[in-house]
Amino acid sequence: MRMRRKRGLEGRIERCGGLLVAEPEGFCGRWLEEFSTQELSFGALYVELGCGKGSFTVEAAKQEPKVLFVGLEKTSNVLVVAMEHADENNVKNVRYINRLADDLSEFFVKDEVSRIYINFCDPWPANRHKKRRLTGQPFLEMYKNVLMNNGEIHFKTDNLPLFEFSLGEFERCGFAVSDVSYNLHEHEPTGIMTDYERKFHEQGMPINRCVAKVTKI
Repeated sequence: MRMRRKRGLEGRIERCGGLLVAEPEGFCGRWLEEFSTQELSFGALYVELGCGKGSFTVEAAKQEPKVLFVGLEKTSNVLVVAMEHADENNVKNVRYINRLADDLSEFFVKDEVSRIYINFCDPWPANRHKKRRLTGQPFLEMYKNVLMNNGEIHFKTDNLPLFEFSLGEFERCGFAVSDVSYNLHEHEPTGIMTDYERKFHEQGMPINRCVAKVTKI
């Protein structure tokens, strides 16, 4: 079911519109140059696919102020919450794109991105939909192109079948997989949690995580 646009959404987006990149194609190949300033110079570009309400993006950006974070989110009702969260926290190194991950290669050139975060994406459990999974081969080949040499994908999910499928796809597409965990927070909370992740952890659900690195010869 399609989410209904919230009343007053346009006004809310406009109030923090400086964080929204309405035409990301125009920044292709120029992200770091375009958004660096005399006060704040960025040395790397990280992209989060499906950033949701933006809690992970904002906290990660706070920890790495010299990195430019770009969050993609397809749903405007959700994206505006992420933008407001960043604006309220006065986070300067975050920008948002209201588009699908399918268009990633239109926003970034070859070797432009240092890291991609994929947190709790739709598992698309039916086998006939596996090409839609963000960790499937069609998407991984696109990520390989925009990632720089030794660039990484940081992947987390609560869905074990998706995780095992993803491990196989990473290997098949030439990524070196490390830091594999089937219960990331088994002993204590580890790293920055998304909103979903915190809820799942409180319910006692194990979180799966891995890092996939691409090496270009």
